[in-house]
Amino acid sequence: MAREHVEIERKFDVGETFVLPDLSAVPGVASVAEPVEHVLEAVYHDTTDLRLARAKVTLRRRTGGTDAGWHVKLPATAGARRELHSPLGRVTKGVPKAVLAPLLGIVRNAPVVQVATLRTRRVVTDLCAEDGRVLAEVADDHVTGTALPAGPGEAAVVSAWREVEVELVDGDDELLAAVGAALAAGDARPSASASKLARVLGDRLAPSGPGTLPAPGRAVADGAPRSGEDEDGPAEGAPPGTTGKKAKGKAGKAARKERRRRAEAEAAAASTAGDVVRAALAELLAGLQDADLMVRTDVPDGVHQVRVSCRRLRSVLAAFRPVLDRERTDPVRDELRWAGAQLSTSRDAEVAVGHLRELVASEPPELVLGPVAARLQQEELRDGLAGGDEARRELSSQRYLDLLDTLADLVADPPFTDRAAQPAVPVVRAVLARTVQRLTETVELAREDEHPEALHEVRKAAKRLRYTADVAVAVLGDPVRDLVTGLKDVQEVLGQRQDTFITRELCLRLGLQASAAGENAWTYGRLHALEVARGGAAEHEFWLRWPRLRPVLKTATR
Repeated sequence: MAREHVEIERKFDVGETFVLPDLSAVPGVASVAEPVEHVLEAVYHDTTDLRLARAKVTLRRRTGGTDAGWHVKLPATAGARRELHSPLGRVTKGVPKAVLAPLLGIVRNAPVVQVATLRTRRVVTDLCAEDGRVLAEVADDHVTGTALPAGPGEAAVVSAWREVEVELVDGDDELLAAVGAALAAGDARPSASASKLARVLGDRLAPSGPGTLPAPGRAVADGAPRSGEDEDGPAEGAPPGTTGKKAKGKAGKAARKERRRRAEAEAAAASTAGDVVRAALAELLAGLQDADLMVRTDVPDGVHQVRVSCRRLRSVLAAFRPVLDRERTDPVRDELRWAGAQLSTSRDAEVAVGHLRELVASEPPELVLGPVAARLQQEELRDGLAGGDEARRELSSQRYLDLLDTLADLVADPPFTDRAAQPAVPVVRAVLARTVQRLTETVELAREDEHPEALHEVRKAAKRLRYTADVAVAVLGDPVRDLVTGLKDVQEVLGQRQDTFITRELCLRLGLQASAAGENAWTYGRLHALEVARGGAAEHEFWLRWPRLRPVLKTATR
Protein backbone atom coordinates (compact mmCIF):
# COMPACT_ATOMS: atom_id res chain seq x y z
CA MET A 1 0.00 0.00 0.00
CA ALA A 2 1.31 3.45 -0.92
CA ARG A 3 2.25 5.86 1.84
CA GLU A 4 1.64 9.55 1.39
CA HIS A 5 4.05 12.43 1.80
CA VAL A 6 3.41 16.16 1.38
CA GLU A 7 6.29 17.93 -0.33
CA ILE A 8 6.81 21.67 0.21
CA GLU A 9 9.90 22.82 -1.62
CA ARG A 10 11.54 25.54 -3.69
CA LYS A 11 13.90 24.99 -6.61
CA PHE A 12 16.76 27.24 -7.70
CA ASP A 13 18.95 27.23 -10.77
CA VAL A 14 22.65 27.69 -10.00
CA GLY A 15 25.86 27.77 -12.00
CA GLU A 16 28.75 25.35 -11.73
CA THR A 17 30.74 27.83 -9.62
CA PHE A 18 27.92 28.35 -7.11
CA VAL A 19 28.94 27.86 -3.49
CA LEU A 20 26.27 27.05 -0.91
CA PRO A 21 26.25 29.97 1.57
CA ASP A 22 26.52 29.62 5.34
CA LEU A 23 22.92 28.89 6.34
CA SER A 24 23.54 28.76 10.10
CA ALA A 25 22.68 32.47 10.25
CA VAL A 26 19.14 31.91 8.91
CA PRO A 27 16.63 32.76 11.67
CA GLY A 28 15.45 29.60 13.41
CA VAL A 29 18.39 27.47 12.28
CA ALA A 30 20.52 26.38 15.25
CA SER A 31 22.94 24.12 13.41
CA VAL A 32 23.84 22.85 9.97
CA ALA A 33 24.59 19.14 9.65
CA GLU A 34 27.50 17.68 7.71
CA PRO A 35 26.66 17.18 4.01
CA VAL A 36 25.73 13.65 2.89
CA GLU A 37 26.16 12.56 -0.73
CA HIS A 38 23.77 10.24 -2.63
CA VAL A 39 23.66 8.99 -6.19
CA LEU A 40 20.08 8.73 -7.44
CA GLU A 41 18.88 6.92 -10.55
CA ALA A 42 15.30 7.57 -11.70
CA VAL A 43 13.30 6.24 -14.63
CA TYR A 44 10.22 8.27 -15.56
CA HIS A 45 7.13 6.69 -17.09
CA ASP A 46 4.33 8.30 -19.11
CA THR A 47 2.22 7.81 -22.21
CA THR A 48 3.89 8.56 -25.53
CA ASP A 49 1.91 11.83 -25.75
CA LEU A 50 2.97 12.72 -22.17
CA ARG A 51 -0.48 12.87 -20.57
CA LEU A 52 0.92 12.68 -17.04
CA ALA A 53 3.47 15.43 -17.57
CA ARG A 54 0.83 17.68 -19.14
CA ALA A 55 -1.37 17.09 -16.09
CA LYS A 56 1.54 18.14 -13.81
CA VAL A 57 1.92 14.55 -12.53
CA THR A 58 5.17 12.59 -12.44
CA LEU A 59 5.60 8.83 -12.16
CA ARG A 60 9.07 7.48 -11.53
CA ARG A 61 11.02 4.50 -10.23
CA ARG A 62 13.97 5.73 -8.17
CA THR A 63 16.91 3.83 -6.74
CA GLY A 64 19.54 5.20 -4.38
CA GLY A 65 19.16 7.64 -1.51
CA THR A 66 16.84 7.29 1.45
CA ASP A 67 13.52 7.12 -0.41
CA ALA A 68 14.05 4.49 -3.10
CA GLY A 69 10.82 3.18 -4.62
CA TRP A 70 7.98 4.14 -6.91
CA HIS A 71 6.98 7.81 -6.57
CA VAL A 72 3.81 9.44 -7.87
CA LYS A 73 3.91 13.25 -7.54
CA LEU A 74 0.50 14.89 -7.81
CA PRO A 75 -0.23 18.49 -8.92
CA ALA A 76 0.78 21.24 -6.52
CA THR A 77 -1.83 22.95 -4.33
CA ALA A 78 -0.92 26.11 -2.40
CA GLY A 79 2.78 25.43 -2.93
CA ALA A 80 2.66 21.82 -1.70
CA ARG A 81 2.69 18.56 -3.66
CA ARG A 82 1.30 15.24 -2.50
CA GLU A 83 3.55 12.27 -3.13
CA LEU A 84 2.54 8.61 -3.08
CA HIS A 85 5.42 6.25 -2.29
CA SER A 86 5.40 2.50 -2.95
CA PRO A 87 8.17 -0.11 -2.51
CA LEU A 88 10.41 -0.94 -5.47
CA GLY A 89 9.11 -4.50 -5.79
CA ARG A 90 10.26 -6.80 -8.57
CA VAL A 91 8.95 -4.84 -11.54
CA THR A 92 11.76 -2.92 -13.29
CA LYS A 93 10.44 -2.11 -16.78
CA GLY A 94 6.67 -1.85 -16.55
CA VAL A 95 4.65 -0.09 -13.85
CA PRO A 96 2.95 -2.14 -11.11
CA LYS A 97 -0.84 -2.05 -11.40
CA ALA A 98 -1.25 -0.71 -7.87
CA VAL A 99 1.14 2.18 -8.57
CA LEU A 100 -0.64 3.12 -11.79
CA ALA A 101 -4.19 2.79 -10.38
CA PRO A 102 -4.51 6.40 -9.06
CA LEU A 103 -3.53 7.73 -12.51
CA LEU A 104 -5.92 5.66 -14.59
CA GLY A 105 -8.19 8.63 -15.30
CA ILE A 106 -5.24 10.48 -16.87
CA VAL A 107 -3.54 7.72 -18.87
CA ARG A 108 -6.88 6.06 -19.68
CA ASN A 109 -6.45 3.43 -22.41
CA ALA A 110 -2.94 4.45 -23.51
CA PRO A 111 0.09 2.26 -22.70
CA VAL A 112 2.62 3.66 -20.22
CA VAL A 113 6.27 3.52 -21.27
CA GLN A 114 9.65 4.84 -20.17
CA VAL A 115 10.10 8.42 -21.39
CA ALA A 116 13.15 9.73 -19.54
CA THR A 117 15.96 8.87 -17.13
CA LEU A 118 17.71 11.08 -14.60
CA ARG A 119 20.99 10.52 -12.83
CA THR A 120 21.54 12.89 -9.93
CA ARG A 121 24.58 13.37 -7.70
CA ARG A 122 22.91 14.89 -4.66
CA VAL A 123 24.61 16.48 -1.67
CA VAL A 124 22.09 16.92 1.16
CA THR A 125 22.59 19.37 4.03
CA ASP A 126 20.13 19.31 6.94
CA LEU A 127 19.17 22.52 8.73
CA CYS A 128 18.38 21.74 12.36
CA ALA A 129 16.61 23.35 15.32
CA GLU A 130 18.06 23.61 18.84
CA ASP A 131 16.36 20.35 19.86
CA GLY A 132 17.90 18.50 16.91
CA ARG A 133 14.80 18.42 14.73
CA VAL A 134 15.48 18.68 11.01
CA LEU A 135 13.75 21.83 9.81
CA ALA A 136 14.65 21.60 6.14
CA GLU A 137 16.83 19.73 3.69
CA VAL A 138 18.98 21.59 1.18
CA ALA A 139 19.86 19.38 -1.78
CA ASP A 140 22.63 20.46 -4.16
CA ASP A 141 21.96 18.44 -7.34
CA HIS A 142 24.18 17.81 -10.36
CA VAL A 143 21.74 16.29 -12.86
CA THR A 144 22.14 14.44 -16.15
CA GLY A 145 18.81 13.88 -17.87
CA THR A 146 18.02 11.82 -20.95
CA ALA A 147 14.80 12.20 -22.93
CA LEU A 148 14.32 8.77 -24.50
CA PRO A 149 13.41 8.55 -28.20
CA ALA A 150 9.76 9.46 -28.73
CA GLY A 151 9.42 7.26 -31.81
CA PRO A 152 11.24 5.22 -34.44
CA GLY A 153 14.13 7.03 -36.04
CA GLU A 154 14.39 9.62 -33.27
CA ALA A 155 17.42 10.04 -31.04
CA ALA A 156 17.73 10.41 -27.29
CA VAL A 157 18.43 13.93 -26.06
CA VAL A 158 20.85 14.42 -23.15
CA SER A 159 21.07 17.54 -20.99
CA ALA A 160 22.95 18.40 -17.81
CA TRP A 161 22.55 21.13 -15.21
CA ARG A 162 22.90 21.99 -11.56
CA GLU A 163 20.10 23.06 -9.22
CA VAL A 164 19.41 23.45 -5.51
CA GLU A 165 16.22 22.24 -3.82
CA VAL A 166 15.06 23.36 -0.39
CA GLU A 167 12.40 21.07 1.11
CA LEU A 168 10.65 21.66 4.43
CA VAL A 169 10.76 18.81 6.93
CA ASP A 170 9.64 20.25 10.26
CA GLY A 171 10.05 23.94 9.44
CA ASP A 172 7.57 26.55 8.30
CA ASP A 173 7.04 28.88 5.35
CA GLU A 174 9.02 31.67 7.02
CA LEU A 175 12.05 29.42 7.21
CA LEU A 176 11.60 28.40 3.58
CA ALA A 177 11.47 32.05 2.52
CA ALA A 178 14.53 32.92 4.62
CA VAL A 179 16.60 30.09 3.16
CA GLY A 180 15.48 31.12 -0.32
CA ALA A 181 16.59 34.69 0.32
CA ALA A 182 19.99 33.48 1.52
CA LEU A 183 20.42 31.40 -1.65
CA ALA A 184 19.30 34.29 -3.86
CA ALA A 185 21.94 36.49 -2.24
CA GLY A 186 24.48 33.95 -3.48
CA ASP A 187 23.28 34.21 -7.11
CA ALA A 188 20.76 31.35 -7.03
CA ARG A 189 17.70 32.02 -9.22
CA PRO A 190 14.20 30.56 -8.90
CA SER A 191 14.03 27.63 -11.27
CA ALA A 192 12.51 28.29 -14.67
CA SER A 193 11.24 24.69 -14.88
CA ALA A 194 8.45 23.24 -12.79
CA SER A 195 10.33 19.95 -12.41
CA LYS A 196 13.42 18.09 -13.53
CA LEU A 197 11.29 16.03 -15.89
CA ALA A 198 9.82 19.11 -17.55
CA ARG A 199 13.35 20.38 -18.13
CA VAL A 200 14.42 17.11 -19.72
CA LEU A 201 11.37 16.77 -21.97
CA GLY A 202 11.57 20.42 -23.09
CA ASP A 203 9.83 21.02 -26.42
CA ARG A 204 7.98 17.70 -26.26
CA LEU A 205 5.60 19.38 -23.81
CA ALA A 206 4.53 21.93 -26.42
CA PRO A 207 0.82 21.93 -27.45
CA SER A 208 -0.30 18.45 -28.34
CA GLY A 209 -2.27 16.75 -31.08
CA PRO A 210 -5.65 14.98 -31.01
CA GLY A 211 -6.30 12.71 -28.06
CA THR A 212 -4.43 14.77 -25.51
CA LEU A 213 -5.68 17.50 -23.25
CA PRO A 214 -4.81 21.12 -24.08
CA ALA A 215 -3.66 23.37 -21.27
CA PRO A 216 -6.79 24.60 -19.46
CA GLY A 217 -7.75 28.13 -18.48
CA ARG A 218 -7.94 31.42 -20.27
CA ALA A 219 -4.94 33.64 -20.75
CA VAL A 220 -5.04 36.98 -18.98
CA ALA A 221 -4.71 39.79 -21.49
CA ASP A 222 -1.80 42.18 -21.18
CA GLY A 223 -2.65 44.92 -18.72
CA ALA A 224 -5.30 42.93 -16.87
CA PRO A 225 -4.80 42.77 -13.09
CA ARG A 226 -3.75 39.47 -11.60
CA SER A 227 -5.13 38.12 -8.36
CA GLY A 228 -3.71 40.06 -5.44
CA GLU A 229 -2.16 42.71 -7.70
CA ASP A 230 -2.03 46.17 -6.16
CA GLU A 231 -1.95 49.64 -7.64
CA ASP A 232 0.53 52.41 -6.93
CA GLY A 233 -0.89 55.84 -6.27
CA PRO A 234 -4.43 57.14 -6.59
CA ALA A 235 -6.57 56.02 -9.51
CA GLU A 236 -8.66 58.21 -11.70
CA GLY A 237 -12.18 58.57 -10.42
CA ALA A 238 -11.34 58.20 -6.73
CA PRO A 239 -14.05 59.73 -4.51
CA PRO A 240 -13.25 63.36 -3.56
CA GLY A 241 -11.82 63.80 -0.11
CA THR A 242 -10.65 60.21 0.31
CA THR A 243 -7.08 60.03 1.51
CA GLY A 244 -4.56 57.59 2.94
CA LYS A 245 -4.83 53.80 2.86
CA LYS A 246 -8.62 53.80 2.62
CA ALA A 247 -8.56 56.03 -0.45
CA LYS A 248 -5.79 54.02 -2.02
CA GLY A 249 -7.69 50.81 -1.34
CA LYS A 250 -10.89 52.11 -2.93
CA ALA A 251 -9.04 53.65 -5.84
CA GLY A 252 -6.99 50.51 -6.40
CA LYS A 253 -10.09 48.34 -6.38
CA ALA A 254 -11.82 50.60 -8.88
CA ALA A 255 -8.74 50.68 -11.10
CA ARG A 256 -8.38 46.91 -11.03
CA LYS A 257 -12.04 46.47 -11.92
CA GLU A 258 -11.75 48.86 -14.84
CA ARG A 259 -8.56 47.24 -16.13
CA ARG A 260 -10.18 43.83 -15.90
CA ARG A 261 -13.24 45.12 -17.79
CA ARG A 262 -11.07 46.58 -20.57
CA ALA A 263 -8.97 43.43 -20.83
CA GLU A 264 -12.07 41.23 -21.04
CA ALA A 265 -13.58 43.47 -23.71
CA GLU A 266 -10.40 43.37 -25.80
CA ALA A 267 -10.11 39.59 -25.46
CA ALA A 268 -13.78 39.11 -26.32
CA ALA A 269 -13.51 41.31 -29.40
CA ALA A 270 -10.62 39.20 -30.69
CA SER A 271 -12.25 35.83 -29.95
CA THR A 272 -14.54 33.65 -32.01
CA ALA A 273 -17.37 31.61 -30.53
CA GLY A 274 -15.29 28.50 -31.19
CA ASP A 275 -12.36 29.92 -29.22
CA VAL A 276 -14.59 30.47 -26.19
CA VAL A 277 -16.24 27.06 -26.32
CA ARG A 278 -13.00 25.16 -26.84
CA ALA A 279 -11.31 26.97 -23.93
CA ALA A 280 -14.30 26.26 -21.71
CA LEU A 281 -14.39 22.57 -22.60
CA ALA A 282 -10.65 22.22 -22.03
CA GLU A 283 -10.96 23.83 -18.61
CA LEU A 284 -13.94 21.66 -17.66
CA LEU A 285 -12.22 18.47 -18.79
CA ALA A 286 -9.16 19.42 -16.74
CA GLY A 287 -11.51 19.86 -13.77
CA LEU A 288 -12.97 16.39 -14.34
CA GLN A 289 -9.47 14.96 -14.53
CA ASP A 290 -8.54 16.64 -11.22
CA ALA A 291 -11.73 15.37 -9.57
CA ASP A 292 -11.09 11.85 -10.87
CA LEU A 293 -7.65 11.99 -9.25
CA MET A 294 -9.27 13.10 -5.96
CA VAL A 295 -11.50 10.01 -5.93
CA ARG A 296 -8.67 7.61 -6.73
CA THR A 297 -6.46 9.08 -3.97
CA ASP A 298 -9.23 9.25 -1.31
CA VAL A 299 -9.45 13.05 -1.14
CA PRO A 300 -12.73 14.15 0.52
CA ASP A 301 -15.43 15.54 -1.79
CA GLY A 302 -13.91 13.87 -4.85
CA VAL A 303 -17.10 12.05 -5.83
CA HIS A 304 -19.07 15.28 -5.63
CA GLN A 305 -16.54 17.09 -7.79
CA VAL A 306 -16.67 14.36 -10.46
CA ARG A 307 -20.46 14.67 -10.60
CA VAL A 308 -20.26 18.46 -10.80
CA SER A 309 -17.70 18.26 -13.62
CA CYS A 310 -19.93 15.85 -15.56
CA ARG A 311 -22.93 18.16 -15.12
CA ARG A 312 -20.93 21.21 -16.20
CA LEU A 313 -19.72 19.48 -19.34
CA ARG A 314 -23.23 18.28 -20.17
CA SER A 315 -24.64 21.76 -19.67
CA VAL A 316 -22.05 23.48 -21.84
CA LEU A 317 -22.41 20.92 -24.62
CA ALA A 318 -26.18 21.41 -24.53
CA ALA A 319 -26.19 25.21 -24.28
CA PHE A 320 -23.66 25.71 -27.07
CA ARG A 321 -25.38 23.49 -29.64
CA PRO A 322 -25.34 26.35 -32.16
CA VAL A 323 -21.54 26.11 -32.12
CA LEU A 324 -21.15 22.31 -31.87
CA ASP A 325 -22.41 19.47 -34.06
CA ARG A 326 -25.16 17.72 -32.08
CA GLU A 327 -24.60 14.41 -33.83
CA ARG A 328 -21.19 14.30 -32.18
CA THR A 329 -22.00 15.91 -28.84
CA ASP A 330 -25.40 14.45 -27.90
CA PRO A 331 -24.00 10.91 -27.44
CA VAL A 332 -21.26 12.40 -25.25
CA ARG A 333 -23.90 14.13 -23.13
CA ASP A 334 -25.66 10.79 -22.68
CA GLU A 335 -22.45 9.18 -21.48
CA LEU A 336 -21.77 12.05 -19.08
CA ARG A 337 -25.27 11.60 -17.65
CA TRP A 338 -24.55 7.90 -17.18
CA ALA A 339 -21.22 8.61 -15.44
CA GLY A 340 -22.79 11.06 -13.00
CA ALA A 341 -25.64 8.67 -12.24
CA GLN A 342 -23.22 5.89 -11.30
CA LEU A 343 -21.87 8.06 -8.48
CA SER A 344 -25.15 9.57 -7.29
CA THR A 345 -26.00 6.96 -4.65
CA SER A 346 -22.75 7.23 -2.69
CA ARG A 347 -22.71 11.04 -2.83
CA ASP A 348 -26.38 11.44 -1.84
CA ALA A 349 -25.93 9.05 1.09
CA GLU A 350 -22.82 10.92 2.24
CA VAL A 351 -24.66 14.26 2.32
CA ALA A 352 -27.79 12.86 3.96
CA VAL A 353 -26.03 11.04 6.79
CA GLY A 354 -23.72 13.95 7.48
CA HIS A 355 -26.64 16.36 7.77
CA LEU A 356 -28.64 14.07 10.07
CA ARG A 357 -25.64 13.58 12.35
CA GLU A 358 -25.32 17.34 12.73
CA LEU A 359 -29.07 17.62 13.33
CA VAL A 360 -29.04 14.98 16.05
CA ALA A 361 -26.05 16.64 17.74
CA SER A 362 -28.01 19.90 17.93
CA GLU A 363 -31.14 18.31 19.42
CA PRO A 364 -31.88 18.45 23.18
CA PRO A 365 -30.70 15.15 24.74
CA GLU A 366 -34.20 14.33 26.00
CA LEU A 367 -35.48 14.24 22.41
CA VAL A 368 -32.88 11.72 21.24
CA LEU A 369 -34.29 8.37 22.34
CA GLY A 370 -32.12 5.31 21.84
CA PRO A 371 -28.76 4.90 20.08
CA VAL A 372 -29.62 7.26 17.22
CA ALA A 373 -26.18 8.88 17.00
CA ALA A 374 -24.46 5.49 17.04
CA ARG A 375 -26.69 4.12 14.30
CA LEU A 376 -26.01 7.19 12.12
CA GLN A 377 -22.27 6.88 12.72
CA GLN A 378 -22.36 3.24 11.66
CA GLU A 379 -24.33 4.22 8.57
CA GLU A 380 -21.77 6.88 7.71
CA LEU A 381 -18.83 4.50 8.09
CA ARG A 382 -20.55 1.79 6.07
CA ASP A 383 -21.61 4.17 3.30
CA GLY A 384 -18.17 5.82 3.24
CA LEU A 385 -16.31 2.55 2.74
CA ALA A 386 -18.81 1.12 0.27
CA GLY A 387 -19.21 4.41 -1.60
CA GLY A 388 -15.49 4.94 -2.09
CA ASP A 389 -14.97 1.40 -3.37
CA GLU A 390 -17.97 1.64 -5.67
CA ALA A 391 -16.85 5.01 -7.04
CA ARG A 392 -13.37 3.71 -7.85
CA ARG A 393 -14.87 0.64 -9.57
CA GLU A 394 -17.10 2.79 -11.74
CA LEU A 395 -14.26 5.17 -12.62
CA SER A 396 -12.12 2.18 -13.63
CA SER A 397 -14.75 0.71 -15.96
CA GLN A 398 -13.92 0.55 -19.66
CA ARG A 399 -17.02 2.59 -20.47
CA TYR A 400 -15.87 5.49 -18.30
CA LEU A 401 -12.30 5.38 -19.65
CA ASP A 402 -13.67 5.39 -23.20
CA LEU A 403 -15.72 8.46 -22.26
CA LEU A 404 -12.57 10.27 -21.10
CA ASP A 405 -10.86 9.41 -24.38
CA THR A 406 -13.86 10.73 -26.31
CA LEU A 407 -13.85 13.97 -24.31
CA ALA A 408 -10.13 14.49 -24.88
CA ASP A 409 -10.59 13.99 -28.63
CA LEU A 410 -13.59 16.33 -28.58
CA VAL A 411 -11.55 19.09 -26.94
CA ALA A 412 -8.53 18.57 -29.18
CA ASP A 413 -10.65 18.63 -32.35
CA PRO A 414 -14.10 20.10 -31.61
CA PRO A 415 -16.92 19.33 -34.07
CA PHE A 416 -17.65 22.98 -34.82
CA THR A 417 -20.55 24.30 -36.86
CA ASP A 418 -20.29 27.32 -39.14
CA ARG A 419 -21.24 29.63 -36.24
CA ALA A 420 -18.01 28.75 -34.43
CA ALA A 421 -16.13 31.13 -36.70
CA GLN A 422 -18.40 34.07 -35.85
CA PRO A 423 -17.43 36.74 -33.28
CA ALA A 424 -17.87 35.47 -29.74
CA VAL A 425 -19.94 38.29 -28.21
CA PRO A 426 -23.20 37.99 -30.22
CA VAL A 427 -23.14 34.20 -30.28
CA VAL A 428 -22.48 33.84 -26.54
CA ARG A 429 -25.09 36.48 -25.73
CA ALA A 430 -27.69 34.61 -27.79
CA VAL A 431 -26.83 31.31 -26.09
CA LEU A 432 -27.12 32.92 -22.67
CA ALA A 433 -30.45 34.56 -23.54
CA ARG A 434 -31.89 31.24 -24.70
CA THR A 435 -30.78 29.54 -21.48
CA VAL A 436 -32.28 32.38 -19.41
CA GLN A 437 -35.57 31.95 -21.27
CA ARG A 438 -35.56 28.24 -20.50
CA LEU A 439 -35.17 28.91 -16.78
CA THR A 440 -37.91 31.54 -16.80
CA GLU A 441 -40.33 29.20 -18.55
CA THR A 442 -39.52 26.38 -16.15
CA VAL A 443 -40.20 28.62 -13.16
CA GLU A 444 -43.57 29.68 -14.59
CA LEU A 445 -44.53 26.02 -15.08
CA ALA A 446 -43.51 25.27 -11.49
CA ARG A 447 -45.67 28.14 -10.25
CA GLU A 448 -48.70 26.36 -11.69
CA ASP A 449 -47.62 22.81 -10.80
CA GLU A 450 -47.48 21.76 -7.14
CA HIS A 451 -45.79 18.42 -7.89
CA PRO A 452 -42.41 18.23 -6.05
CA GLU A 453 -40.63 17.39 -9.30
CA ALA A 454 -41.52 20.79 -10.79
CA LEU A 455 -39.11 22.73 -8.59
CA HIS A 456 -36.48 20.06 -9.13
CA GLU A 457 -36.70 20.90 -12.85
CA VAL A 458 -36.19 24.56 -11.91
CA ARG A 459 -33.07 23.59 -10.01
CA LYS A 460 -31.68 21.75 -13.03
CA ALA A 461 -32.46 24.68 -15.33
CA ALA A 462 -30.75 27.07 -12.90
CA LYS A 463 -27.66 24.89 -12.87
CA ARG A 464 -27.48 24.85 -16.64
CA LEU A 465 -27.80 28.61 -16.73
CA ARG A 466 -25.11 29.06 -14.10
CA TYR A 467 -22.68 26.80 -15.92
CA THR A 468 -23.43 28.62 -19.19
CA ALA A 469 -22.94 31.96 -17.45
CA ASP A 470 -19.58 30.80 -16.09
CA VAL A 471 -18.44 30.45 -19.71
CA ALA A 472 -20.05 33.72 -20.78
CA VAL A 473 -18.34 35.79 -18.06
CA ALA A 474 -15.09 35.93 -20.03
CA VAL A 475 -16.95 37.46 -22.98
CA LEU A 476 -19.80 39.49 -21.47
CA GLY A 477 -18.16 40.66 -18.25
CA ASP A 478 -19.62 42.02 -15.00
CA PRO A 479 -23.38 41.75 -15.69
CA VAL A 480 -22.96 38.01 -16.13
CA ARG A 481 -20.68 37.84 -13.11
CA ASP A 482 -23.56 39.30 -11.07
CA LEU A 483 -25.87 36.71 -12.59
CA VAL A 484 -23.59 33.87 -11.47
CA THR A 485 -23.71 35.21 -7.91
CA GLY A 486 -27.52 35.37 -7.96
CA LEU A 487 -27.83 31.88 -9.39
CA LYS A 488 -25.62 30.47 -6.64
CA ASP A 489 -28.13 31.74 -4.08
CA VAL A 490 -31.04 30.13 -5.94
CA GLN A 491 -29.17 26.86 -6.33
CA GLU A 492 -28.38 26.83 -2.62
CA VAL A 493 -32.01 26.98 -1.46
CA LEU A 494 -33.27 24.56 -4.12
CA GLY A 495 -30.39 22.22 -3.29
CA GLN A 496 -31.37 22.25 0.38
CA ARG A 497 -34.95 21.45 -0.60
CA GLN A 498 -33.87 18.54 -2.79
CA ASP A 499 -31.61 17.17 -0.06
CA THR A 500 -34.57 16.83 2.28
CA PHE A 501 -36.21 14.24 0.03
CA ILE A 502 -33.16 12.03 0.50
CA THR A 503 -32.90 12.63 4.26
CA ARG A 504 -36.59 11.82 4.67
CA GLU A 505 -36.14 8.44 2.98
CA LEU A 506 -33.13 7.77 5.20
CA CYS A 507 -35.08 8.67 8.35
CA LEU A 508 -37.82 6.26 7.34
CA ARG A 509 -35.40 3.42 6.59
CA LEU A 510 -33.38 3.87 9.79
CA GLY A 511 -36.55 4.19 11.85
CA LEU A 512 -37.83 0.86 10.52
CA GLN A 513 -34.45 -0.76 11.22
CA ALA A 514 -34.41 0.62 14.76
CA SER A 515 -37.96 -0.57 15.41
CA ALA A 516 -37.11 -4.06 14.13
CA ALA A 517 -34.14 -4.12 16.52
CA GLY A 518 -36.38 -3.26 19.48
CA GLU A 519 -35.19 0.36 19.74
CA ASN A 520 -37.37 3.43 20.25
CA ALA A 521 -37.95 4.90 16.77
CA TRP A 522 -39.63 8.14 17.88
CA THR A 523 -36.60 10.33 17.20
CA TYR A 524 -36.45 9.23 13.57
CA GLY A 525 -40.03 10.42 13.14
CA ARG A 526 -39.07 13.77 14.64
CA LEU A 527 -36.08 14.06 12.32
CA HIS A 528 -38.37 13.27 9.38
CA ALA A 529 -40.74 16.06 10.43
CA LEU A 530 -37.86 18.51 10.81
CA GLU A 531 -36.70 17.68 7.29
CA VAL A 532 -40.20 18.22 5.91
CA ALA A 533 -40.19 21.65 7.55
CA ARG A 534 -36.71 22.42 6.18
CA GLY A 535 -37.87 21.56 2.68
CA GLY A 536 -40.91 23.78 2.99
CA ALA A 537 -38.81 26.68 4.28
CA ALA A 538 -36.37 26.31 1.38
CA GLU A 539 -39.22 26.32 -1.12
CA HIS A 540 -40.67 29.46 0.45
CA GLU A 541 -37.24 31.11 0.36
CA PHE A 542 -36.89 30.36 -3.35
CA TRP A 543 -40.14 32.16 -4.17
CA LEU A 544 -38.89 35.15 -2.16
CA ARG A 545 -35.56 35.23 -3.99
CA TRP A 546 -36.87 34.68 -7.51
CA PRO A 547 -38.30 38.23 -7.98
CA ARG A 548 -34.91 39.67 -6.95
CA LEU A 549 -33.18 37.54 -9.60
CA ARG A 550 -35.41 38.59 -12.49
CA PRO A 551 -33.80 42.03 -13.04
CA VAL A 552 -30.34 40.43 -12.96
CA LEU A 553 -31.43 37.99 -15.67
CA LYS A 554 -32.57 40.85 -17.90
CA THR A 555 -29.41 42.92 -17.37
CA ALA A 556 -27.12 40.00 -18.16
CA THR A 557 -28.69 39.39 -21.59
CA ARG A 558 -28.91 42.98 -22.87
